[in-house]
Amino acid sequence: MRIPRSLVLAAIFFAAPGWAQQAPAGGASSDAVRDALAKKDGDVDQTTLLKDTLTAVDKQYSLIRKGHTQLNYEFNYAYIGQEKINADLSSGSATLFSIENTSSHTFTNTVMIDHGLLNNLSANVTLPFISRWSDAAGYSGVSHTIGDLGLGLRWQPLESKRDETTLTVTSALRVATGTSPFKVDPQRGLATGSGIHMLNLGLNMTRIVDPVALFGSFSAGFGAPARHLSQMLSGAVLKEVRPGGTVGLGLGFAYALSYKITTSFSFQEAITAQSRLRFENGRQAQTGTQSAGVLSVGVGYRSSPKTTVNVTVGAGLTASAPNMSVTVGVPLSL
Repeated sequence: MRIPRSLVLAAIFFAAPGWAQQAPAGGASSDAVRDALAKKDGDVDQTTLLKDTLTAVDKQYSLIRKGHTQLNYEFNYAYIGQEKINADLSSGSATLFSIENTSSHTFTNTVMIDHGLLNNLSANVTLPFISRWSDAAGYSGVSHTIGDLGLGLRWQPLESKRDETTLTVTSALRVATGTSPFKVDPQRGLATGSGIHMLNLGLNMTRIVDPVALFGSFSAGFGAPARHLSQMLSGAVLKEVRPGGTVGLGLGFAYALSYKITTSFSFQEAITAQSRLRFENGRQAQTGTQSAGVLSVGVGYRSSPKTTVNVTVGAGLTASAPNMSVTVGVPLSL
């Protein structure tokens, strides 16, 4: 965003009483004009702001320098509400019919630590603390526990250049440290983890076309089987779960409204293949393919040179996605 020189000179004229009287009769010198229009130390341009906003929106879009450490805090609220229709159709007609309302509220406080191993390679640790409240016919209550621990690496193979696409290769290992849904009694508690170890590999792309930043991502996830289970499910004892692979796609853009405010729009979708379940009596079953799509709108505010607060609101577009989510991210440099 370029500021007209006439406005800058007028602002200088009124902001400094007596300046006009002290200036030469012929007007301001060329050196004085250049000094007034030159970018000062600490000033922020739109390119820098867009990069900071991408950092706040998704840590996968930027790397920190070698030897530097960055602490990030993120708060997320997600709501899932649904109605289940229970009917007995064994006789060919609905002899029993009821509607079961189920709602779940999840509050997640996440601490993320990033450390620069090299200028183009960084490692990160993600530690979520989850509070989940559910109201259903089978169980109504609150669970407070740690979620799944995340360990990741991000590598930028090529140097970032203006007007060129920046590529970042990512890898993340999710460790099943949270309460497993395959071990918790659904009549007595709530799960706060996935129950499986999972490896995700991804490729992120960003391109800044001032004042707009375009970004996209592609990822693939592979889960390890969960064995030695003993959960009662549908009248049988569940012994093993083999999760299906996951493919993710994301795209969007961020727009700099000013030197402190940016907006972002993004779409993300994850498609998970069928999972296979094995029971103690030898019976096997499989789940259906699931698709979770979310449309998000975000606002970033640069409160200081080191801190950009980002607020994102997401709306689920498919049945497998949360109905609504709100995320607040605050990166703090150490």
